[in-house]
Amino acid sequence: MLAAAGAVVAASLVLAGCASGSGSSSDGATSSTKADGQFPVSITTALGTTTIDSQPKRVVALGWGDAETALELGVQPVGASDWLGFGGDGVGPWLKGAYTKSPKIIQTLEPSYEDIIKLKPDVILDVKSSGDKDRYAKLSAIAPTVAVPKGAANYLTTTKQQVDMIAKALGKEAEGKKLLSGLDDAYAAARKAHPEFAGKTAVVGSYSSEGFGAYASSDSRSQFMENLGFTIPKAIDQQAGKQFSVSLSDENLDLLDADLTLVLPIFVDASKVTSNALFQKVPSVEAGHDIVFDDPDVSNAFSLGTTAAIEWALDKLPSQFAAKLG
Repeated sequence: MLAAAGAVVAASLVLAGCASGSGSSSDGATSSTKADGQFPVSITTALGTTTIDSQPKRVVALGWGDAETALELGVQPVGASDWLGFGGDGVGPWLKGAYTKSPKIIQTLEPSYEDIIKLKPDVILDVKSSGDKDRYAKLSAIAPTVAVPKGAANYLTTTKQQVDMIAKALGKEAEGKKLLSGLDDAYAAARKAHPEFAGKTAVVGSYSSEGFGAYASSDSRSQFMENLGFTIPKAIDQQAGKQFSVSLSDENLDLLDADLTLVLPIFVDASKVTSNALFQKVPSVEAGHDIVFDDPDVSNAFSLGTTAAIEWALDKLPSQFAAKLG
């Protein structure tokens, strides 16, 4: 996992949720009449328009899931951030062996700009990120930097936006469309296999040293469930307001109640959740309609929001959901 010094911050990011999904959100990439892969290209971001003069050969990928997205498009970053602490090349088991040469691993929240300079990047990807202006200024002084799309600061970039923007930057738009089409097909197949999900409610919760939380419908994990046919209770969104997650006090743990309740332990053992007496009193938990994730790979796949991670999770989770629904 991330270094202990950053554990609290990292936990807040995991709780905050890094929203994704292959929905209809604007993709953030400037439309162009050029054929796929032709340069220069311009990409509109929340922090300005980035122009890339020629197809990048040396890519540094810093945002949450940006490196995995580049890999899925056939481009191996020379530098990458490992947000979920996978170790090694910084990717999950769904992309094991995707690198032929390991990237330089760059710190997440406070990257070493000196290390990035040494990598001599042609482009820097910071698409699913905080949207911090100072960070962007420092990165864009090194190389053209693709920042968060408009309205997606604080890790709210959707899967579609991430794929579209990175595909545009790398001259891989046709490949990007195939990734998103494949993801849509995977969701459709899961819905067809499990029509019982339609109309059922689901709450995706979390548990950390600070207590329980729940993800709003704008978060990637909740969108995963919605794409399977579940609905997220309106009470969660009402509590979250404009945020994409909400902290739950002991008094309102019943907000976790749904036809299916999921909980992701964050830097704590799953037993800390299952042994919690108040959690056990949530109606859906009492009825046995809950899953507390105890496999880090599954939890990470469910959380990362890249097309490869989502499809990997789709191979494993729907059958578990169906079993818990009874």
